[in-house]
Amino acid sequence: MDDDTRKMFRTLGYVSTLGLTMALSIALGALIGHYLDTRFGTEPWLFFIFLGFGIAAAFKNLYIMYKRIKDI
Repeated sequence: MDDDTRKMFRTLGYVSTLGLTMALSIALGALIGHYLDTRFGTEPWLFFIFLGFGIAAAFKNLYIMYKRIKDI
């Protein structure tokens, strides 16, 4: 396999996991926030705070993947 094909498959691998990592980061933040809200009775504040953390983590993962793809 030549280098161009190898780079293409590596880039495709990173891009194909992009949506999954973004969705999981946001969903995990929302679920943790919802759990803590029901446990402490602080609805909806912790949900929104942890949802924001999940969105921030998703964009951080997006940036990290961008840097990896750029270096290929």
